[in-house]
Amino acid sequence: MKNLINKIKNKRLKVGVIGLGYVGLEILLSINEKKFITFGFDKDALKIENLKKNIPTISTIKKKRLLNLKKNFFYNLKNISNINNCDVILICVPTPLNKNLKPDMSYVKNSIKSIYNHIRPGQLLILESTVYPGATREILYNTIKKNKNVQIGKNFFICFSPERVSPGKDYSISYSEITKVVSGYSKNCVKVLSLFYKKIFKKIYVASSLESAEFTKLFENCYRSVNIGLVNQMKVICDKLGLKIFDVIKTASTKPFGFRPFAPGPGVGGHCIPIDPLFISWVANQKKVSSNFIKISRDVNLDITNWVVKKITKKLKKRQSKILII
Repeated sequence: MKNLINKIKNKRLKVGVIGLGYVGLEILLSINEKKFITFGFDKDALKIENLKKNIPTISTIKKKRLLNLKKNFFYNLKNISNINNCDVILICVPTPLNKNLKPDMSYVKNSIKSIYNHIRPGQLLILESTVYPGATREILYNTIKKNKNVQIGKNFFICFSPERVSPGKDYSISYSEITKVVSGYSKNCVKVLSLFYKKIFKKIYVASSLESAEFTKLFENCYRSVNIGLVNQMKVICDKLGLKIFDVIKTASTKPFGFRPFAPGPGVGGHCIPIDPLFISWVANQKKVSSNFIKISRDVNLDITNWVVKKITKKLKKRQSKILII
């Protein structure tokens, strides 16, 4: 542990990121920009080749940010054994829903399985993927503890830190200015992670437990889903009353407290909002607790797409227009 802490303080740390999507690539670049040595791993061979050629694979990542990366430090998963050289391992793989709308943890499980024989004492393992409460213990801890080479909390450290990337949007604040939530299996785990992320982010917040941090991520996106569902429903009501919803929102936004504006739209898109609330629904169902707000907002946000399409069709019926809706 002391050796790992010294490497963090002296910036002699080697960091490996598994999964170079909109989360993994952003955090890899942020860590690299703080002068740590970074290694990137992804199963997509084309993505790896593009990154080696300084070709951005994410729309919000500018080419100039890729120029300082060491191109020979990008690998596909066939070279996952190189993870042994890394002091810090970040897992940033997708966690979609399966056909039954249940959390699909296969990417996380496969990542742990692939690195299991290559981990060593003195490493920090951080899960950044969105998961249900309890997943870090169930998947990471319960698997890694079987490895006789390491002792979790003493010479190997398991943590969860929810990502807060907003894909497809450019903001005035940088990624490093967003408060970073951290949690760990033990106090030592939290200590090491906090020390590391203080080098990357301007402010960190220590969650009370792994499960609290896991649920926080889901709650943040559920909050958005429910409020988007509400404003989409208000849009339909305003339409029937001959009112303009954007005028109502603008007027309500003059109140300096008790109101936060949400914009209506043709549904809910993106990587998180349509998916993450259903993680809570799944957990709630396991515990036999109601999560009806989530279901109602989901239904509204699915129905609103047809409502918008019908409005467009009605407006353009006489214009002989051809429109492709994907």
